[in-house]
Amino acid sequence: MIHPSSFVHPEAQIDPSVEIGPFCTVGPHVKIGARTRLISHIVLEGWTEIGEENEIFPFCVLGAIPQDLKYRGEATHLIIGNKNTIRESVTMNLGTVQGGGVTRVGNDCLIMAYTHLGHDCIVGNHCIIANYGGLAGHVVVEDHAILGGMVGVSQFVRIGAYAYVGGSSSLERDIPPFCLAIGTRPTAIKGANIVGLRRRGFSAESVQKINEAVKLWVRPDIQKEPCLVEIQERFSDAPEVMGLVEFIRKSEVGVAR
Repeated sequence: MIHPSSFVHPEAQIDPSVEIGPFCTVGPHVKIGARTRLISHIVLEGWTEIGEENEIFPFCVLGAIPQDLKYRGEATHLIIGNKNTIRESVTMNLGTVQGGGVTRVGNDCLIMAYTHLGHDCIVGNHCIIANYGGLAGHVVVEDHAILGGMVGVSQFVRIGAYAYVGGSSSLERDIPPFCLAIGTRPTAIKGANIVGLRRRGFSAESVQKINEAVKLWVRPDIQKEPCLVEIQERFSDAPEVMGLVEFIRKSEVGVAR
């Protein structure tokens, strides 16, 4: 169903089950999957692909050109998966050629009001970004991560799986998986995200090992590499902890401690 006050370009690919409410604009390169709902006053433009069973609230602008002076009109993309809730006034930009060409959101995410996803951001599955979140270009948010309200994330920062970032934090370094972080310049790791891990079904043994590994990582009296070696030696039988070590080693912007 398409409300008569909305404009949908005849070349847009819209599943017949899609609901488009009043005063929406859908551009020629847009694709929308089955049972997705546009409530009202939404702009979809650029090379934007939206999957199935998404609910998009008023005043969102999805697929606008990147806020990057290098962009020259290339056919870059915004790809949104399935079963996402995108609340009021969210903005998501297309990718850039220099950044891989795609801004991507996975499945089952909650993106709250006034959040901005800059060009070439990658958001995984089951993520929550609370109100007024701001992600600069090239940010990666891994599966099950949660960002509190008014969190600002600098370019190229990664937020690991199952991490929790407290409201009003400013991230300039990577946040490892499973960690709880809060603060501004610098953001600091406060420990493991124990409550979140338990809610996600991690065993008591796994939570304990993750918690002990994070305690080792945040110690101020030991440098990065000796710390990682010690963590590996003590928890080589814990795949989650080995994943944390690998995440830290791959960091290009530094890792919060």
